[in-house]
Amino acid sequence: MSVPIDALLNAYANGIFPMADARDAGETYWVEPEQRGIIPLDTFNIPRSLQKFIKSCDYSVTINADFAGVIAACASSPRGDEKGTWINHDIETWFLALHKAGHAHSIEVWSAEKILIGGLYGLAQGACFCGESMFSRETNASKIALVELVKHLKDKKFTLLDTQFINDHLKQFGCVEIPQEEYLKKLEKALSINSLF
Repeated sequence: MSVPIDALLNAYANGIFPMADARDAGETYWVEPEQRGIIPLDTFNIPRSLQKFIKSCDYSVTINADFAGVIAACASSPRGDEKGTWINHDIETWFLALHKAGHAHSIEVWSAEKILIGGLYGLAQGACFCGESMFSRETNASKIALVELVKHLKDKKFTLLDTQFINDHLKQFGCVEIPQEEYLKKLEKALSINSLF
């Protein structure tokens, strides 16, 4: 199966992303929500309890060390509903190809025993990072991945962190919802900046 890398990049550049109804779903559809979740990088909030946990835990963090492991874990993590994951096998294949081509990236969180316990992945274009999914197998592991992602994006002069949707988990970090029209303006500006992840 040929992977439509150019088509995927073009879709994200136009504010559209793929989803599926379940892990084994044969159909992948394209989503353009009316409201978009973003985390403003300049007002990113780290809850005080998480700050304390980070100082005391023995987790370690890497970037792009195990992209395949992260997306596989995200795809197999329960989501608290009947549908479970939205990452079907096509989407996983596409993102593995995007990663190989240098467009998709992961943050990994490891236990002291060097076991993968959390992480996230997404797509980078220009100065925009589109966060796709995260997972956690130990306390605060996915949260630490997000903290490290934001630190990295700031260091690399990114301007837009897209979360696609908003939920209570992301709200504690300062995630807000904006109209898609406003998001597209921010996206266009971010894509004009040549940042490297």
